[in-house]
Amino acid sequence: MSAPLDLLEADSDRLLVAVTRLLTEKGILSHADIAEQIASSDAANPALGAAMVARAWTDPDYRALMLRDGTAAAEAMGIAMHGKPPLGVLENTADTHHLVCCTLCSCYPKAILGYPPFWFKSAAFRTRAVRDPRGVLADWGTVLPDSVKLRVVDSTADYRRMVLPLRPAGTEGWDAARLAALVREGDMIGVTIPSA
Repeated sequence: MSAPLDLLEADSDRLLVAVTRLLTEKGILSHADIAEQIASSDAANPALGAAMVARAWTDPDYRALMLRDGTAAAEAMGIAMHGKPPLGVLENTADTHHLVCCTLCSCYPKAILGYPPFWFKSAAFRTRAVRDPRGVLADWGTVLPDSVKLRVVDSTADYRRMVLPLRPAGTEGWDAARLAALVREGDMIGVTIPSA
């Protein structure tokens, strides 16, 4: 027989308090460190990644940094990456499209995009992304020409991934704020493509 939900929640709360107390008593983390981590997690959302994408579309030096070292590019935008797995950025081009998934669980660049959407964590998405990636994209309304190479890339516990989508045609002269408004979470995973 399973325990009532309120007892499980009470046990979880007690465990959290005990672990927090141990971390602070041992000097591993301070209460301020813990509060900072909670605030950082709560503030993370896809708008952060969209701002990075828009800056990469308008600033060639930043784009080069983003593709070379995604973690440094995030930090250059004021996103706290200390203690987080490294961030790899995959550039979509006219002839190559990237689709990010986590084949084992739901490893996701939370510091950049926030918490993963429910479908990203589902076994159906994870297995089908590997088995039938073009079918997955078609379900999202993304149909790529046969000439475009599709690469499925695993986001792992050791190395998080995000996509730098191809900048939409007709957006020349747009500022970063206007460009960022075009970028959706799915564009940075590779299931969708931004459009003007």
